[in-house]
Amino acid sequence: MLVRRLADAATKEVHGLRPHILMDAGELGSRNLSVNWLEVPAGVSEELRSHEEAEQVYVVVSGTGTMSATGDTQRLAVGDLVLIPPATDHAVANDGNEPLALVSVQSPAVSADELYSRRLATQATGYDDYDDE
Repeated sequence: MLVRRLADAATKEVHGLRPHILMDAGELGSRNLSVNWLEVPAGVSEELRSHEEAEQVYVVVSGTGTMSATGDTQRLAVGDLVLIPPATDHAVANDGNEPLALVSVQSPAVSADELYSRRLATQATGYDDYDDE
């Protein structure tokens, strides 16, 4: 058995957001999974995105929010599981007052960069250096 503690997980700074990379492909002996701890600040939502090859499962650890996929939006609470099939547009939103924490599992592995869209990162910090002009 191998254990990686959240406090020991690698983090990636994305405009003030810090997704914790619990396990990337090839780590801890895994060849097909990536696992991340995602925190979505209160009042933050992201734009729709998809992962062409990967199935993705989210499990809500704390907080509340919504998940939208293929035109359907569902309320989420602690303990809920969401399955996102490959190539399915989806987005998470935290409309609560507390941070929303989710564990995200992907197979095959998806990079942490793909898990946090630019819009989510810029909304969390109030700063946008991705000017469309």
